[in-house]
Amino acid sequence: MANASNVIAPAGSVAVLRAVDFFFNLRTKLVDWNEARLTRKALSELTNAQLEDIGLSRADIKSM
Repeated sequence: MANASNVIAPAGSVAVLRAVDFFFNLRTKLVDWNEARLTRKALSELTNAQLEDIGLSRADIKSM
């Protein structure tokens, strides 16, 4: 019966896992960055009155 302590991974599998993890994290960060960029762009197109209605100011946009 095999358990976690005596299972040997194939050569290179850890490196492949780390590479896949790196690119998955990179993709996630790029998606998050783009969503924040689009949000900032949309908010910057609002008037000061519209921003005030939703409880924001121009300074708040930069912190998003």
